[in-house]
Amino acid sequence: MKRTLYIKFLLAYLLFGIFGFVVVATFVYGMTYERLKRDKADSMYQMATRIANTYAADLYNSETSLDAVHSELSSLSMYMEGSPIWIVNPSGRLVLDSSRVLDPVEEIVITGFDPTVTGSSYYTTGTFWGSFNQEMLSVFAPITANYKVQAYVVIHTPITGIEAKTNTFLNISYLMLIVLFLLSLIILIFFTELVYVPLRKITTATEQYAAGNMGYEFSVESEDEMGYLSASLSYMAGEIARQEDDQKKFIANVSHDFRSPLTSIRGYLVAMQDGTIPLDMYDRYLGIVINETDRLTKLTNEMLTLNNLNTRGMLLDKSDFDINQVIRNVAASFEGTCREKRIAIELILTDDTMLVNADVSKIQQVLYNLIDNAIKFSHHDSSIKIETTEKHSKVFVSVKDSGIGIPNEDQKLIFDRFYKSDLSRGKDKKGTGLGLAIVKEIIKAHEENINVISTQGVGTEFIFSLPKAAAMDAEDE
Repeated sequence: MKRTLYIKFLLAYLLFGIFGFVVVATFVYGMTYERLKRDKADSMYQMATRIANTYAADLYNSETSLDAVHSELSSLSMYMEGSPIWIVNPSGRLVLDSSRVLDPVEEIVITGFDPTVTGSSYYTTGTFWGSFNQEMLSVFAPITANYKVQAYVVIHTPITGIEAKTNTFLNISYLMLIVLFLLSLIILIFFTELVYVPLRKITTATEQYAAGNMGYEFSVESEDEMGYLSASLSYMAGEIARQEDDQKKFIANVSHDFRSPLTSIRGYLVAMQDGTIPLDMYDRYLGIVINETDRLTKLTNEMLTLNNLNTRGMLLDKSDFDINQVIRNVAASFEGTCREKRIAIELILTDDTMLVNADVSKIQQVLYNLIDNAIKFSHHDSSIKIETTEKHSKVFVSVKDSGIGIPNEDQKLIFDRFYKSDLSRGKDKKGTGLGLAIVKEIIKAHEENINVISTQGVGTEFIFSLPKAAAMDAEDE
């Protein structure tokens, strides 16, 4: 798999810098230039208007002389960084130039002079009808006297000065952009450390797991989503590895439990076929073969039951029923077996009737498996105690025997499929190792719990809970 995410992020980062410089060089320059030009024109127009209303107006009202006005405008021109100040009459004849003294004999006319060229504004740019050899910003202000426009005050300034200021601001913008670009490296560093590096670890781990290496270990020291994702992935890999181990154990157990009866069946049938077993003993060995086939049938049925529980989930048909009566009926079904082993079943049931809300057929199966196990692992001339108690809207059912017990190290494994302790393997030749796994699944489907208490050589007690029926709670109130 190509690792292109980081390269894409780097390209996006570089494009951000490139487009940033393009934007600054185009839009920022244009906007800054226009703003500086407008501000300069505003300042010059205010000065031109002031001159038109004072010195120039006095000149056309014959209140002052041309030389006096020239002297004043020359001083103002120096104050305005040498910007030439002109007085031009409507026909385009230059009346006064602050930068020089005009010869009264020589007439200077600006060819094509048109004060309306500014349109709705008050300034224009260019060479002022060929008067300059560089581009100038020129501002017009009319001089009125006797209710008539007598002339115009025109102030010029080179565009190069505005461009120089624009470039200064542009350089500042470039500098700020570079600083911003460098500061944004922090984002790149954070992305690398907090996103890309953990993501690479997770990707590598995923590739290892996809290749079947479920023992691959990695860690992401983070408490955010990346850390949660890595922890979930590690947990998933552990669960898959555990399921693979369980599957291997499952296949090994199935092979073992099927091989043993099949070997017996084949051995006896071959012996009957070749005459090793005489005809008068056929009934005995056919009975053994039938028992072995019954064992295989039971094993197959229980495997199908467990498979259906795990793949489709368990569909429960819940109803209110008397758990005490169900216990009596299931216990009665073991009467023949108990008589053979001289085992007594003692019932200690709370109240005559104890209603619970559960799937009656499934609970019957739980009781059957627990009582069947208790009988298998109980000694002759012993007793099995079945007891119901009520506490906190729950009914607890206990099945207790006084048999061989379960070793401590085996107690946490007894609900696993096909699990048999060493003691039970010698004691129970017909067990499939699936009965308690089915019990666990049924109780779990009811969202209840089942626990085991056992002491080796003393006995075992299984206790599971069921929800008490709502009708029972109503009666108690």
